[in-house]
Amino acid sequence: MMRTIDLRQQSLTRSELLRLVPRAAVDTGTAVERVRPLVDAVREFGETALRDQAREFDRVEDHALRVPTERVRASLDTCPSEVRDALEALIEKLRLASAAQVPEQRVTRFGNGAVITQRWQPVGRVGLYAPGGKAAYPSSVLMNAISAQAAGVPSLALASPAQRENGGAPHEAVLWAAALAGIDEVYAIGGAGAIAAFAHGVPAIGLEPVDVVTGPGNVFVAAAKRVVSGLVGIDSEAGTTEIMIIADDTAEPRFIAADLISQAEHDEAAASVLVSDSERLVERVRTAVEEMAPRTAHAARVHEALGGPQSALILVDDLASAALVSNAYGPEHLELQTAEDEAVLARIENAGAVFVGAYTPVSLGDYLAGSNHVLPTGGTARFASGLGAHTFLRPQQIVSYDRESLSEAEGRLLVLAGAEGLPAHGEAVSERFRSEGAR
Repeated sequence: MMRTIDLRQQSLTRSELLRLVPRAAVDTGTAVERVRPLVDAVREFGETALRDQAREFDRVEDHALRVPTERVRASLDTCPSEVRDALEALIEKLRLASAAQVPEQRVTRFGNGAVITQRWQPVGRVGLYAPGGKAAYPSSVLMNAISAQAAGVPSLALASPAQRENGGAPHEAVLWAAALAGIDEVYAIGGAGAIAAFAHGVPAIGLEPVDVVTGPGNVFVAAAKRVVSGLVGIDSEAGTTEIMIIADDTAEPRFIAADLISQAEHDEAAASVLVSDSERLVERVRTAVEEMAPRTAHAARVHEALGGPQSALILVDDLASAALVSNAYGPEHLELQTAEDEAVLARIENAGAVFVGAYTPVSLGDYLAGSNHVLPTGGTARFASGLGAHTFLRPQQIVSYDRESLSEAEGRLLVLAGAEGLPAHGEAVSERFRSEGAR
């Protein structure tokens, strides 16, 4: 089912590793050309375009695009008590972990009268997207919403595709999460249309434009984010999920097999990758996967994902080489299951989130670890981070100099202004002291 890539006894450069690591074949560029007309239609025709798209893609019509507040709150009546308990436990952990991501205001003084204050200012309004395809994602709603609230964002709107089975409202589980997070502004809008609606606003349904759009979705949602990026901020162009596991001969093969399968059940394009210096472990994991995968609920989906070009069992010479492969790959989720986890962790530079030890599976992070599961995919962990309170914050510098401090800086400022050929910059300082003399 899973292919093997043997990198042993090879001295590979970083560029060679980047070419060799398995990747899903996702063409966001082509998707952009498909979604651009959808985004433009929402910008020009608003509600009419959204209804046309709901009819075409969701097979829903004549529904309320904005879900009544009382419908959102009443959804909790259908939420099983054990599910509500689990969601509330997740909210409690997320609030604590997200609050820790908010930097404190810092003050730097250059003498008594020269001060720079570094503050972190939340954006004013955020649009949160929750997909509605192969599964419902109340946990994703909470990951986004609680992070934004921890940052102090005053206005949140949530959009998720209309469901025929739910009377044209989003999936009931999405409504549960919205109600528990205190989000009253909810829209039954899906896909590229939702991203466009957030970016441009739809006055006819009371949807004001947002400053930042976040939330996972398929390639068309990612493409729509690319189209509106620059008009609004985005979290990332999230792709299909991926897991990389670094393991040695001390690891339990069935643990690894279960974790590879757990990510593969998300999507046929999901990536599951094991990197090991033990040929024995690799073969034992292969055997476990072939035994366990057919018994899982989404066996066909798992079989396609594990057999795709994005998934592989990779053999390397040692754990140091495994870390090099991981850093080139930049996994969304990285698990370490070795006898030297801390030493391997010290070598890891690029990962969305790292799960250390045999009893820290990625699925714990998906639900109840307290960490955020909205993470960079497709190798973007090499330069991007996962979603958190920081996603919704902007650093601002507040500068305050008194007369004496400005006077001390004047001479060097004039020199620099002259060196750059911008004398009026220097005059803006000198004029303050000349005008004092004139008075």
